Amino acid sequence: MFLGHDPYLVALSVVIAILGGYTGFGLAARIRGKPDASRRLLLAGAAIFLAVGIWTMHFVGMLAAPLPPDTVYLVLPTIASFLICVLVVGISLFFVSVGEPSLLRVMSSAVLLGLGIVSMHYVGMHGLSGPFAMTHDPAMVVLAVAIAIAAAYGGLRAFLARWGGVQLVLSAVAFGIAVSGMHYTAMLGVRLVPSADGLHHHAGGLAASPQILSLVVTLLCFVIAAGFLLSLVPDPRRRAAAGDAVAVMAADTALPEASAAPISPRLRPGPLGGLGQPPPRAPVSRLPVEGADGTHFIDAADVRSVRADAHYTRVHDGTRERMCPWSISEVEAQLDPGQFVRVHRSHIVAIPHVSLVRKEGDGAVIELDGPAPHRVPVSRAKIAEVKARLGLARRHA
Repeated sequence: MFLGHDPYLVALSVVIAILGGYTGFGLAARIRGKPDASRRLLLAGAAIFLAVGIWTMHFVGMLAAPLPPDTVYLVLPTIASFLICVLVVGISLFFVSVGEPSLLRVMSSAVLLGLGIVSMHYVGMHGLSGPFAMTHDPAMVVLAVAIAIAAAYGGLRAFLARWGGVQLVLSAVAFGIAVSGMHYTAMLGVRLVPSADGLHHHAGGLAASPQILSLVVTLLCFVIAAGFLLSLVPDPRRRAAAGDAVAVMAADTALPEASAAPISPRLRPGPLGGLGQPPPRAPVSRLPVEGADGTHFIDAADVRSVRADAHYTRVHDGTRERMCPWSISEVEAQLDPGQFVRVHRSHIVAIPHVSLVRKEGDGAVIELDGPAPHRVPVSRAKIAEVKARLGLARRHA
């Protein structure tokens, strides 16, 4: 049984797993709305960072273990363990990203990924060479497999949800702790039995000392840390979209509250009655939405609401939300202003589908009909306009 691990290296291994998970899930979150080539590149990047995080965590944990001083690491099994990790992570992410991610598909991918992580661990363990024989407690092996599959399922759910902000941090922390828990659970079941002759028991081949492995692991730690820091750099397009949203909000609040319908900033007439301004475009009849197998189109008449999501949007058809590659301002400019109204800086609703409106705090809430009714917030500046569009405005003598 391995006791007396170096606590600093144990803590470092957990941090590395968390950073790898955060960077991998962060890349996965950027897949939406990208063309096929960029999507494949981001998917590969997500798989590599997750695999590097898992593998590096494993070998930092190995360096933390109190191994015999003359222990070496066989190069072939060590490299094979890394390739196993990259392969199973890539296959699992690809499998759930193609087509509709059903529960059966996610569970199957989680089992594959969990077994791959455990295989990486035990292949790497048997890359150890020294004057000992290694055995494993079957109960601990089973427990390690269960933890790995649970961690894989949570990781795939985070990948599919494509969370950001606090949710992404929490999912990465949970993933890193779970993967580390799998490693140290498996290590509890390891027994090193000293050999009678005191000789190394391996079939030969290239071997690396712990010092060389430490250099490789240090390099990978820097790679993971660099990827993590780069993932924190704001996307310029996202900042531009945020500035556009602020400009739209300021322009909207400058309009009279009871105006008939909101007009996109890029379509508002100039002070000379529209001289020099582009002519208004005819409303579109369909909106593009992204699916795992490509871009689909949804009829504008079926749209219940549109929600801003960074520099993209989420379109709700009364059943579910789907990602649209247009910004909230672009959607507002393309939809029929007689049917749709911007009720919040981040929300557009279809007036014909409003089934309920209720005052809430300083603003209001609108409920949209459909098989899966959902609610949308209304900003205080838009309440009067929404009431007017719904025929609820107060009439004065």
